Amino acid sequence: MFALTNPQKRHLKALAHARKPVVIVGDSGITPAVLHEILLALDHHELIKIRVNAEDREAREAMIGEICATTEAALVQRVGHIATLFRRNPDNRRIELP
Repeated sequence: MFALTNPQKRHLKALAHARKPVVIVGDSGITPAVLHEILLALDHHELIKIRVNAEDREAREAMIGEICATTEAALVQRVGHIATLFRRNPDNRRIELP
């Protein structure tokens, strides 16, 4: 996992603002199928939003942390149940960072 600078985070937040969540983590939690979909989405888009449907804030944060660690993605922001993740695709760069 890598760290984003504040200007990079601002840029990514602006790009992600109009996007909808592409993956929803349901009551079953983080299953291998959910992780696979997140990895595919990160490879294709680089910047994605995911919705984590956990009622407990600590459980949500733990799930988001596990997803970031497993996928090696950087957490751009978390607002309520929605987390924005970024991971560079070395073969096909879609987003230029400042």
